[in-house]
Amino acid sequence: RDLQRLAAADGAVAGEVRALRKESRGLSARLGQLRAQLQHEAEPSAGAEPSAGAEPSAGAELGAEPASALALLGERVLNATAEAQRAAARFHQLDAKFQELAQLVSQQGGLIARLERLCPGGAGEQQQVPPPPLVPVVPLTLVGSTSNAGRSLDTALESPRDQTLRQQGPLASPSPAGRPASPTKPAGPWQDCAEAHQAGHRQSGVYELRLGRHVVSAWCEQQLEGGGWTVIQRRQDGSVNFFTTWQQYKVGFGRPDGEYWLGLEPVHQLTSRGDHELLVLLEDWGGRGARALYDNFSLEPESDHYRLRLGQYHGDAGDSLSWHNDKPFSTVDRDRDSYSGNCALYQRGGWWYHACAHSNLNGVWHRGGHYRSRYQDGVYWAEFRGGAYSLKKVAMLIRPARL
Repeated sequence: RDLQRLAAADGAVAGEVRALRKESRGLSARLGQLRAQLQHEAEPSAGAEPSAGAEPSAGAELGAEPASALALLGERVLNATAEAQRAAARFHQLDAKFQELAQLVSQQGGLIARLERLCPGGAGEQQQVPPPPLVPVVPLTLVGSTSNAGRSLDTALESPRDQTLRQQGPLASPSPAGRPASPTKPAGPWQDCAEAHQAGHRQSGVYELRLGRHVVSAWCEQQLEGGGWTVIQRRQDGSVNFFTTWQQYKVGFGRPDGEYWLGLEPVHQLTSRGDHELLVLLEDWGGRGARALYDNFSLEPESDHYRLRLGQYHGDAGDSLSWHNDKPFSTVDRDRDSYSGNCALYQRGGWWYHACAHSNLNGVWHRGGHYRSRYQDGVYWAEFRGGAYSLKKVAMLIRPARL
C-alpha cells in the first residue's frame, strides 16, 4: 500500500510538472509577443519629435496616447517576467521533489525484491519458481500391505538376512521405553566402532568415540555383517524433528539409542581417516526390508559444504543415492542445491539435494506408508516403494572398508 501511495504521489507530481512546463512555454511566447509589440509601437513615436519652441498641436496630444500604451505594455512585460520567474522557481522545487520521490520508489522496489528472496513462501517466489520435480512411484512386483494378510505374505517372502535385520540390528523394534535397549557404555573413548569391535566389544549399543579434541556418543552395531558399524542416521518412530538448521546438522541431534543424526562434522572426521563403506537399511510398513551398500563413502569438509562422495552400489533396494553423488549438503537456511528454489524447504529436511531428490531419509516421518502432501516430503527411497511412500524405519551405517 505504501508503494501504491508513493506511485500515486509520483504521478501527481509528474502531471503538475508537465502543466508548469506548458504554462512556462505559454508565458515565454506571450512575453515575446509583448516585446515585439512594444518595439513596433516605439518606432513611430521616435521619428515624430517636435521642433524647439513649437506649441503642442493636436497631433502631439494624440501622440501621448501611444506613450501611455507603451508604459502599460512595459508594466505588463515586467509582470509577465516576474510570473515566469516564479513559475521557474516552482518548477525547480517540484523537479527536486520528483527526483526525491523517484529515488524513494527505487529504494522501495529493491527492498521488496530482497524481501521476496528472503521469504521463499511469498507470492513473488510462488509466481517465479516452479514446483520441484516429483519422483514417480516405482511399482514393485510384490507390494507389502499393512493388513495382516499382506504382512504374513511379506514375512513369508523375507530372506533370512531380512528377518535378522528386522529382529535385531539397527532396525530392530524399539524397547517398551521407545528406544532400542542399550547396554552400559563400554570403556572408551574409541577411535570408531570398528576399533571397539576389534578390542572384543561385540555387543551393540552406545559407545563414546574420540574425534579430534571432542568426544561424541554413537550407536555401534557390532553384530550385523561382521560388526564394526557406526550408525550415523536412524529413523524409526518420528520422535525427532529432522527439519532443522545447518548448525544442527553439522554437530548432530537426537539420541544415539533412538532417532538421531550423528552430525556432518563427526562423519567427515571419521571418513577422512581412510576409505569407508556405507550401508543403508530400509524397512516399509509391511515389514519388508531392503539394503543398499556403497563400497566407498566420504564427506568433504565444511568449506566444501560436506559434499557427498560415493563408490559403487550393491544391494536389493535399488540405487537412489548415486544421483546425489558429488552434491553439497543443503538445509533450509543453507541452500546449495541445483534447483531454482529451496529443496530442503519443500522436502522438509537436510540432504545432498540435486534438483531435487531420488531419496531423502531426513524428510517427514509419515505414519502408514502412502501419504498425501503437496510436495514429496516423506522418508523415501525412490527405487524402493517410490517417492510417495514414507518408510517406517531407515538407518545409515559406515565402517572402514578394510574390515
